[in-house]
Amino acid sequence: MADILHRIGIKAPIQNVYQALTTNAGLAGWWTTDTKGEGDQVGSILEFRFGAGGFDMKVKELVAPTRVVWEVTDGPAEWLPTMISFDLREEGEYIILIFKHMNWQEPVEFMHHCSTKWAIFLMSLKSLLETGEGSPNPVDVKIDNWN
Repeated sequence: MADILHRIGIKAPIQNVYQALTTNAGLAGWWTTDTKGEGDQVGSILEFRFGAGGFDMKVKELVAPTRVVWEVTDGPAEWLPTMISFDLREEGEYIILIFKHMNWQEPVEFMHHCSTKWAIFLMSLKSLLETGEGSPNPVDVKIDNWN
């Protein structure tokens, strides 16, 4: 098994970071504008759509305002079955977000692409919370023909 791991500091109240991970408006503000579902309810399905396809995530765990966990239920074969977690903690003037996209079967080239894209989208989250403007799909940084 292989994991994608990132750490980012965000200057925003922890509740704002949590809401950006659990509400449609928040998720659409940093990941993809085509977001549907109830991210604030355990057991619900979130639908994220991109030009190249999409992902469905089951909300597995919510611990306000410090933890969000999703299970990928539909998407590219490489994403099945993987889990995504966001853990938040206060550290000085920052909220530290520890991101994990866990349980890839093997570190295929698509995983490398996704790692870079996750970093781009986490920077979009940081920008959304610190400046009020994120760069969600379709206005995100494109890195190759996979987008």
